[in-house]
Amino acid sequence: MMGPAHSLSGAAAWLGVGAAAAAAGHTMPWPVLVVGALICAGAALAPDLDHKSATISRAFGPVSKALCEIVDKLSYAVYKATRSAGDPRRTGGHRTLTHTWLWAVLVGGGCSAAAIFGGRWAVLAILFVHLVLAVEGLLWRAARVSSDVLVWLLGATSAWILAGVLDQPGNGAGWLFDAPGQEYMWLGLPIVLGALVHDIGDALTVSGCPILWPIPIGRKRWYPLGPPKFMRFRAGSWVEMKVLMPAFMVLGGVGGAAALNYI
Repeated sequence: MMGPAHSLSGAAAWLGVGAAAAAAGHTMPWPVLVVGALICAGAALAPDLDHKSATISRAFGPVSKALCEIVDKLSYAVYKATRSAGDPRRTGGHRTLTHTWLWAVLVGGGCSAAAIFGGRWAVLAILFVHLVLAVEGLLWRAARVSSDVLVWLLGATSAWILAGVLDQPGNGAGWLFDAPGQEYMWLGLPIVLGALVHDIGDALTVSGCPILWPIPIGRKRWYPLGPPKFMRFRAGSWVEMKVLMPAFMVLGGVGGAAALNYI
């Protein structure tokens, strides 16, 4: 799928988690719901770090472009080193390493560890990166015609304000993990979810997605998981733009209302 659909699906997924938590009698503090949805929307773009033309490659100027080049080469190297007899030959790393459950867990776990051991500046950095990506994905039309600096300033300002809100007693810094020293440990959860939602979205397209790597399926270690061929669509097609994106908006709205006990 394309960047905007990925971000919308990520936000909708976290709002759905909020709705499930409310139904189970463990309503999220509203700052956790809002910040988590934004982080998940941003994280849903991150697996495309292996794609030099993806939305994320433009998000941070030369830095993100260079990072995409590095991740593409790394992913391709891992693919070549681990491919089995049934896996096809490739010329690049797109939809390989960064499109797996293992990558999602490692990145999410790494961000949780950084939030715990890195202190406030690490938390602000995690929020900044994912809020910039959320702006690029959710407000793609405005982001593409505005200055990168303005988007970065919006991300930095929002990160500072939202961290301040979360720090208030009862607002969610210690949500879910409430032992001393575990503040913001939950930040890794929307990051893992966003990456997995991205992978599931890509699995619906023609090429499929090797979500289960390194678990082999048949003769393939990089099995392109997905529904039957007739149910798949091309990225950017009318199915994505006219059906899935409106559906994500509706589901996100319903999930958010349910998470806040409005329905």
